[in-house]
Order: sequence, then C-alpha cells, then structure tokens
Amino acid sequence: MPLIQISQTPGLTIEQKRATIEAVTKAYAEATGKNPAQVWVTLTDVPRENWGVGGVPLG
Repeated sequence: MPLIQISQTPGLTIEQKRATIEAVTKAYAEATGKNPAQVWVTLTDVPRENWGVGGVPLG
C-alpha cells in the first residue's frame, strides 16, 4: 500500500483538500499502475512558524 504524505501551510478549504487527494491518487495510480483504492494520501497542515526555507523562518 503506497502512502503519499503532503505537508503544507494551512489555508486550503475542505473542497480543495478533497480535490488534491483525488488528483494525487489518480496521478500516482496512472503513473505506477497501482489500484487507486490502495493508495493512501495524507495532508498535514503545518503552521507557518514551523516552516523554514533557506534558513529563514516563514512565520
């Protein structure tokens, strides 16, 4: 069972999260030939203050 984990800053609506999960599942299944029913996707909202890019905090 493949597990795809996405960490992101908060802000997507529930509808956007659902669309993201659907699109990622479809793309992975098409690329690998896996059964979409066996592809797991998690979205984790991480507060901006817990992110850093290039050594600089985002929050």
